[in-house]
Amino acid sequence: MDKVLARGSGSAVARSRPRTAVLSMLAGVAMVATTVAVATGASAGTTLGASAAEKGRYFGTAVAANKLSDATYVGILNREFNMVTPENEMKWDATEPSQGQFNYANADRIVSHAQANGMRVRGHALAWHSQQPGWAQNLSGTALRQAMVNHITQVATHYKGKIYAWDVVNEAFADSGGGRRDSNLQRTGNDWIEVAFRTARAADPAAKLCYNDYNTDNWTWEKTQAVYNMVKDFKARGVPIDCVGLQSHFNSGSPYPGNYRTTLQNFAALGVDVQITELDIEGSGTTQATTYGNVVKDCLAVSRCTGITVWGIRDTDSWRASGTPLLFDGNGNKKPAYTAVLDTLNAGGTTPPPTTPTSTPPTSNPPTTPPPSGNGCTASFTTNQWQGGFVTTVRVTAGAAPLNGWAVALTLPAGASLVNTWNAQPSGTSGGLTFRNVAYNGQVGAGGSTEFGFQGVGTAPSGTPTCTAG
Repeated sequence: MDKVLARGSGSAVARSRPRTAVLSMLAGVAMVATTVAVATGASAGTTLGASAAEKGRYFGTAVAANKLSDATYVGILNREFNMVTPENEMKWDATEPSQGQFNYANADRIVSHAQANGMRVRGHALAWHSQQPGWAQNLSGTALRQAMVNHITQVATHYKGKIYAWDVVNEAFADSGGGRRDSNLQRTGNDWIEVAFRTARAADPAAKLCYNDYNTDNWTWEKTQAVYNMVKDFKARGVPIDCVGLQSHFNSGSPYPGNYRTTLQNFAALGVDVQITELDIEGSGTTQATTYGNVVKDCLAVSRCTGITVWGIRDTDSWRASGTPLLFDGNGNKKPAYTAVLDTLNAGGTTPPPTTPTSTPPTSNPPTTPPPSGNGCTASFTTNQWQGGFVTTVRVTAGAAPLNGWAVALTLPAGASLVNTWNAQPSGTSGGLTFRNVAYNGQVGAGGSTEFGFQGVGTAPSGTPTCTAG
């Protein structure tokens, strides 16, 4: 998503971190109170969304469209949360699988569910170097810049008036050195982020526009400073930016930093909101609960920390499921971490967080499998692998004749299983799988290509997938 290594951000690289805000700051609460909605049926003080709303904030979660048929999942979603973020369904590869041909079906399903249940929506993400459709990956220079501008314009216009905040640009800075990440978007010119924000403002003027990144939780890190300086420059020059998202994915390799609150305060002092956008904390029991509580305290202590989003509902829904990083266990039961969050929201307060050691943020480069050649169709894939999970993007390429339907077969390693799939229909969740086209991407012109993707837990597949036409 969305690091330690990006999620179904989500992305696969380390992701988000949390914050806390102080109740006594009545002016700050008043400032954001008009933007807060309580999910239908929520009772103040008894659910995450309702308790956060009492403090002038939201409490949200990432949502996968294919989980909306899961009664336990939906029951928790509707009861506890008042903000949702589509996990993969609004990303470039999902919304524009072929250039100029847009598909909003799964994202629309999430937005409609949110609206029907009194929730608001964070849009994620308009421009990102990862999870681009194959056709965009093959562009460069002016052609790619124009494609990015058109994509932002079309998607933001489609959802105009329905989105609380957009992650306009995602993960554009390198993990070390304080510079920009080298990507096809960055190579179109150093002004590409500014262009993306100005384009989003023109398309959806009422939405908040956010920059979102991981490993920006520790105030002393070069990456944090680089993002801070960009936001400061944008505010000084009138580039439209309203918020900064901290992904805040915490684990033993990327722990919650003792200066987290300082980071939130310093970004807020630039005149932007801060949002914890992809929070998950690996661990269990009291230790995990304490860290979750400290994150919430930090957000409540900063008046412009307007909300927290956890990246998934149950541990089994997480891109890092083996680390049991969420507030509900696999059966949907509330964990001690849930109780710590709810109690902290209800109590408010400004208890200083403990100081914990920091570490260098991890990085990973996705391996690439070169596409095979031949008639009929061929398939190749790229994978973002992190500890405990992965996101794989598969490209289907037609041979000398056009395709009227296709199927791709591959095998997941032992212990690996699917969490989410987009732009294809899988035959199962583990072992040998066959992914078949969906209604809108079965027809592919001779020599042309289309893409689908999936997120899983465990080890990513390797080798060459088999493609069958027809």
